[in-house]
Amino acid sequence: MAAAQRERRGSAAEVLAVATRLGLTCFGGPVAHLGYFRDEYVQRRRWLDEATYADLIALYSTLPGPTSSQVGIAIGILRAGLPGGLAAWLGFTLPSAIALVAFASVMQGVGSEAVGWLHGLKIVAVAVVALAVWGMARSLAPDRPRATIAILSAIVTIVWTRAQLPGAAGQVGIIIVAGLVGWRLLHANGQPAASHVVVPIGRRTATLAWILFFVLLLGLPVLRQVNSSQAVAVFDSFYRVGSLVFGGGHVVLPLLQAEVVPTGWVTSEQFLAGYGAAQAVPGPLFTFSAYLGAVIALQPNGVAGATLALVAIYVPSFLLLIGTLPSWGTLRARPDIQAALRGINAAVVGLLLAVLYQTAWTSAILNATDFALGLAAFCLLAIWSVPPWLVVLLTATAGAAIVRFA
Repeated sequence: MAAAQRERRGSAAEVLAVATRLGLTCFGGPVAHLGYFRDEYVQRRRWLDEATYADLIALYSTLPGPTSSQVGIAIGILRAGLPGGLAAWLGFTLPSAIALVAFASVMQGVGSEAVGWLHGLKIVAVAVVALAVWGMARSLAPDRPRATIAILSAIVTIVWTRAQLPGAAGQVGIIIVAGLVGWRLLHANGQPAASHVVVPIGRRTATLAWILFFVLLLGLPVLRQVNSSQAVAVFDSFYRVGSLVFGGGHVVLPLLQAEVVPTGWVTSEQFLAGYGAAQAVPGPLFTFSAYLGAVIALQPNGVAGATLALVAIYVPSFLLLIGTLPSWGTLRARPDIQAALRGINAAVVGLLLAVLYQTAWTSAILNATDFALGLAAFCLLAIWSVPPWLVVLLTATAGAAIVRFA
């Protein structure tokens, strides 16, 4: 048994190689990233099964931080320990961070909505998310009760958002209610138990991570008051954003704006220019922090500021991951927790379905031509199994051609 487990373990170098390829090709925001991750880690490489992957999404949808990045880091940890988690973060994050620091100044005058190839990237994101929702629905909501939970979750999410209520509260509430429904109604009847997952993190390490998380969250503002260093102030601001944002993605923008614009570190024009640049690169939107750190320019070349801001916004994610994974690995093996997770996983499908419509579809599918291009991208992914990076390239090029000749 131990030998079999060792065989399934990988190396940090292996994780880094796969994560870097994803970091270079994952366009479309956090939900699209989860689709790419599922294709790469679950379907192609089988580093984990569908249920474990869905459980990770459910777990990190209820915690602060960038959901897709946290799921990727967790997969890296399960595959190759803490070095694997660091490798997963570096591979997925550095390509877009480097691109934003290096090319943001060139892209400042480019409007995101006016660039045809950027519109093509939005369209391919719709196809990627649709494929992910379809695949996860077939495995996580295959029967009437769970399909109903998924659809009701999508409806509640859309109504909640239309009412302009806090999105994070609604998302967490839906997951909690779905878990309670699953706990009461979805106990296994001859269904296979959840696969056992070995989490290579000890309880002592997890406890230290929780302590450090709160020490930094509460202590950095105090240190900022007694120390006039700009580096301390920047680290405090970006750490607090990383600790308090739920869901990641575009949700982080208002929190970042409130930290860097009123202080005079970054002008509104610089902030918007960086946001436009962030739309045009793959990887997580949290790397926008690297751009902001470079603009703050703790050194003339901005690299120190970019590194400090990027590390600060991600430190909470690492501490939360290390703190929660050991308990997650143990709890998910209990029958009552498995029942709750069946309901939660069905709700996750509904949340992804709602995001497919609210975020991806409404911003990308603007006319019949866009729908046709999205349908073609979906066909290439779902039917012909064309590699996602190639579909991204083809769809982006088609989007640019459509805009040019329209």
